[in-house]
This record gives sequence, structure tokens and C-alpha cells, in this order.
Amino acid sequence: MVRSLTLALLLAASPLASAQAAAPDYAAALADSARPTADRDKDAARKPAELLAFAGIEPGEKVGDFVMGGGYVTRLLAAAVGPAGKVYGFQPAEFIAFRKQYGDDQAAVDAAYDNVDAVGGPFAAPAFPEPLDTIITVQNFHDLYLKPFAEDTGARASAALFAALKPGGTLIVVDHSAADGSGTTAADSLHRIDKAAVIAALTAAGFTLEAESDLYARANDPRTANVFDEGIRGKTDQFALRFRKPD
Repeated sequence: MVRSLTLALLLAASPLASAQAAAPDYAAALADSARPTADRDKDAARKPAELLAFAGIEPGEKVGDFVMGGGYVTRLLAAAVGPAGKVYGFQPAEFIAFRKQYGDDQAAVDAAYDNVDAVGGPFAAPAFPEPLDTIITVQNFHDLYLKPFAEDTGARASAALFAALKPGGTLIVVDHSAADGSGTTAADSLHRIDKAAVIAALTAAGFTLEAESDLYARANDPRTANVFDEGIRGKTDQFALRFRKPD
């Protein structure tokens, strides 16, 4: 898979170095008229151009959005890969069964973009129909460790994500930081996860950790509050990791 000069420069740096190179021009993706105002209002905090650059998204790629939620990232990816690319927006069957709105949001994004296809299946077994260049999951990896799910859900999902990628493909994980050493114990109570636990799960599945970004770092977050608490919501410390499936 051919990557841009910017990504090549990132890869030439120390594997765990924060991505400091200038972001490619994703202005057209951000300006896409199909993006709702509610999405644009989130851009200052969610830094979409920087996220797309860290992921190395390019036109023509086949990309998966693992747990697409309301579609914020899915719409960005659709504009970034362009008409020659494809985005598969995955919504777990368990989420849709819990709240119908998840299915409605997925259907709406699917209908709005010719290059987006809805993907279903169990949380730990996303039914992506073809090998992918990149998979992105934002603020959802911790959900694999919620109490309603089987204890091995995280391990099974990690293996499924590995299998869904082309050799050399990348997985981007962004999530809310839990206290160091807490593992997955804060997933249910705080909706957070220890970065080290994510790295352990994905390296066990065969991935190599390639890079880390401090894009969403917030040193003043004590990482002890539920991410939905009004005092911290939208201001959590988050990590961003890029993993690669070996060639």
C-alpha cells in the first residue's frame, strides 16, 4: 500500500514518537457539504484533520469505522477517500438492539454517501466484506470490556480487526485514558481504559505498535471521573495509537 510523503516521514521517526509533522490538506473533507452543522461544531475539540493525517488516510483507500456511533468519523472518511474509495461503517448488533438510534444513524449515513456501506454483525465479529487498508475506532475500544459482554470479547474483537486488514494495514485506536496500571477495570464504571491494556490486547492479536500521538492529551484530567460527568465531558485525556499488521 502506497502512503503519502507525510506518512513516510512519520514512519521514519521513533516508533513511539508523537506525530509532529504537518498534516496533509484535508480541507476538502472538512468542508464537505454533507457534514451536518453538529459535526462541524465538534471539530475544534476532535481535530479531524490531524486525526486523518495520523491515520494516513488517502484517496481510493478501503477503510473501516469500527463502531461508527453517530457517524462523525464515517463522514470524514467518506470525503477523505473520495469516490474511488470505500468506507465501511460498522455498528454492533448489540448496540442497535440496545438503542434503535444506533441503527437509524448508521442507515442515514449509508444513504447519504455513495461510497459508504453499512456493516453489521456481533461486536467481536464485524462483517467487513473485503480486506481493508485502515480501520479507525474512536472512544469505543473500552466498550469491549463492558460487563454485559463475554470476558473474551476484547480478545476476539482484536483478532477480528487483525484479520480484517490487508497485510501492512493499520489500526487507529483513540480512547479515554484510565489510570496507569488499571487495565480494563475502569471500562464499565468510568468508560475509560488503560493505554497499556489496549497495547497488550492488540499486540497479542499480532499487531505492532507503530506510533503514538498526544493529539488529545490533557494533563489536567485526573482520569478518575466518568467521561460523561459534566465536569469532565469533552475534556478527557485521551490517547491515540497507530498499530500495523505485519506484511
